[in-house]
Amino acid sequence: MQTPRPGRTEPVAGGAKAALADDTGARRLAAVMHVVFFLLLGAAAVRFVQRHGQEPRLPLVLGLAAALALLYVLGPALGHPSYASRAGTRAAPGASRLSVPAVRRPLWLGSVVTVWAVLVALAPSFSWCAVPLVYTALRTLPSRAAYVLVGLLTAFVVLAQLRLAPRPDLDLVIGPAAVAALATSVFAHMEGQAARQAGLIDDLVRTRRELAATERRAGALAERQRLSMEIHDTLAQSLSSQQMLLQAADLVWDTDPERARAHLRTAESVTGHGLAEARRFVHDLAPADLAAAGGVEEALRALAARESGPALTVRFHAEGTSTPLPDRVQAALLRIAQGALANVREHAGARTAAVTLTRLGDEVVLDIADDGRGFVPGARARPAGVRGHGLPAIRARARQLGGTLTVESAPGDGTVLSVSLPARGPRGTERAATDRARPHPARQPDAAARPDTVLEES
Repeated sequence: MQTPRPGRTEPVAGGAKAALADDTGARRLAAVMHVVFFLLLGAAAVRFVQRHGQEPRLPLVLGLAAALALLYVLGPALGHPSYASRAGTRAAPGASRLSVPAVRRPLWLGSVVTVWAVLVALAPSFSWCAVPLVYTALRTLPSRAAYVLVGLLTAFVVLAQLRLAPRPDLDLVIGPAAVAALATSVFAHMEGQAARQAGLIDDLVRTRRELAATERRAGALAERQRLSMEIHDTLAQSLSSQQMLLQAADLVWDTDPERARAHLRTAESVTGHGLAEARRFVHDLAPADLAAAGGVEEALRALAARESGPALTVRFHAEGTSTPLPDRVQAALLRIAQGALANVREHAGARTAAVTLTRLGDEVVLDIADDGRGFVPGARARPAGVRGHGLPAIRARARQLGGTLTVESAPGDGTVLSVSLPARGPRGTERAATDRARPHPARQPDAAARPDTVLEES
């Protein structure tokens, strides 16, 4: 099964970092707006006291200014978004923009704007407090309602500035409106960018989760294929051999007791070997023959001796200089030979078979030839009851190590199975199939000389 590789960053981590950065920036901007609001409010109050300190409306103006400051401070208690950034907790499209009850937002903002409007009517110098209120409106209300409120705030500012001016001035009309439009456009652009960034992060997280799920499924399928090949080449073959030996013993039980007992002893030996293979398979160890023999040549020789019997004679021959092979290559060669000889024993009806291991520098070639009934390699239809798992498993093992499988056979002319593997293990790419003609102890006449011979390469 596939496990997460060291150093791999989980998809949630990237989104969390982006959300944290967004949260920090929004908090800083909110803090700046709060400071600006209270500076403007305080400056307007000082200005009014300096210029209108003797007027009877002074207590009313200062009281309204204090009430406005108190209402503004109550924003955090109501969960106002200007005081608690929504970064990292952005709602889905169409959902409410805030987590507090919807009725509190317009009530709080309406109270602030109402007190501010009355204050501006009494003292126009408080009009510049609208700048942070514009930010608050854009952060609080849906887009359309926020734009309407920004327009009303801008109109109050223009009227207040015209009241303070000694004569009408067009700049006092265009200036506040232009600043409000620019601020609103910038805020809308930033909100749009934040929404797109959040969408991209969501897509990235979803894609990486889907990729991780795909990798897990691919790992599960690969592990299932590996287990099926291991079971076929070990437990299934052992059980098949036991069944054939027990059937043979049953046939001669009465007529030839000594031969029947010999079959039983062989079946017992096969059972012990299969049990050893099963235990090593459970612990994910090398094949028992490799562990006992110490090398692939000796393991193949022991396999040939074990598969030989009254009905089938198996010979082993090694060619080339004996050089160390990776454990994966040795295990694959042994498993391939086990699967091929199992096919010979169960389906070929052969009397002799030959296993040849040839080392050719940077590659190693395993040939299994028999003089059985043969078959048509390209035919897909199989008789009922025939498993047909041997050749696919052999082909899969060869491909996993970057090797090739070649099958030469024809009905009545036996079969030659040839597997070529890189001597140093997988190379990362599958080798192209090649046709080889080499002397072989039990090989049938050259396939090219027989028009009815079928050659299959993969």
